[in-house]
Amino acid sequence: MAVQLTSKSQVTIPRKVRAHLGIGPGSAVEFTLGATGEVVVKPAAPHRGRKGPAHTSRFARLRGRATVKMRTDEIMALTRG
Repeated sequence: MAVQLTSKSQVTIPRKVRAHLGIGPGSAVEFTLGATGEVVVKPAAPHRGRKGPAHTSRFARLRGRATVKMRTDEIMALTRG
């Protein structure tokens, strides 16, 4: 399966390969060189404490962490002064 390199040295991973690896938008992949010169592509190991692409953002890690028992209009009144 041949793909073309763009002017920015990027390639699109073919759909069959993405499906086989179980990767999608936001997934990280790891490239390694084999002893005989082959290139191996595999899903990168997830970062410790994170559970997939949705949790890579510092904002996503804070989602659902509110501890204040206030209604939205009360919070908005505080933020607006």
